[in-house]
Amino acid sequence: MLYELLIVGGGPAAAAAGVYAGRKQIKTLLITEEFGGQSVVSNDIHNWIGTKSISGIELAKSFEGHVREQETLTIVDGDLVTEIQKVNDGPPQGHFVIKTRKGDSYEAKTVLITSGSRRRRLGIPGEDEFDGKGVVFCSTCDAPLFRGMPVAIVGGGNAALEAVVDSIPYATEITLLVRSNELKGDPVTAEKAQSHPKVKILFGAVSQEVVGEMMVTGLKYLDTNTNEIKILDVKGVFVEIGSIPNSEFVKDLVVLNKIGEIEVDPKTQQSSVKGIWAAGDVSDVLYKQNNISAGDSVKALLNIYDFLHRNNLTGAHD
Repeated sequence: MLYELLIVGGGPAAAAAGVYAGRKQIKTLLITEEFGGQSVVSNDIHNWIGTKSISGIELAKSFEGHVREQETLTIVDGDLVTEIQKVNDGPPQGHFVIKTRKGDSYEAKTVLITSGSRRRRLGIPGEDEFDGKGVVFCSTCDAPLFRGMPVAIVGGGNAALEAVVDSIPYATEITLLVRSNELKGDPVTAEKAQSHPKVKILFGAVSQEVVGEMMVTGLKYLDTNTNEIKILDVKGVFVEIGSIPNSEFVKDLVVLNKIGEIEVDPKTQQSSVKGIWAAGDVSDVLYKQNNISAGDSVKALLNIYDFLHRNNLTGAHD
């Protein structure tokens, strides 16, 4: 079977593309390890447009349910794409051979990569145990959950500073733990964060352990200025030390930027390789948000549809 389109991923970008692929009657293969994306760990999401409040699990189920309704889609879940090869077998761009972790192989005329990213983690005790129980990785999504509570934010770049600003309307106290002795974010955001009376910045602070019972109750850290282990009494720990794009399987195929994101044309989401598009957090989009991922993916899908028809690539799948 030579599919017209392969979609890699199962988050909001993949779901949006899958639904539109169904509406456009594109013969599509979607491969994902699981549905939902990074938000699956969030207990309460308030910024998914059209829904006042939804859990990450419920959102993932809604993605999966909507995608499975599309008659032109074949879904392979519980597997992961590990390699994509381009085969130059004729105009206009050849086709692509896709290999998976389970050892299966598929072929497609076009590819949309919506594999997302994974949050860079601290790698300390308690981080995994309290993931979603006070340890969070998205201030835009989760800052409102900590209304009236003290929180810690770990990081020294723009992501951490933006998390501080996001938390100001909700948290009672905000402690920013910076491993180095300086902030690395943009000066305007840094000034806004530093000048607020709720915010305290600890330089030379290296996180050691997230502590708690059913939920987070504190964060242990090493004060490198005094070489003492100290503890913050907080209800939330925002880990804001960056993310890692899930782009390893195409690192030798398409152009990536210095942090591994797939570079795309913002008008079409097309990558440097004809026949491959990318959307969502794996791409070099400026803002990493579910709604933006879905919108960019729809944009990509419509361009893929035009590409397939413009080049007479529909039909003759077997």
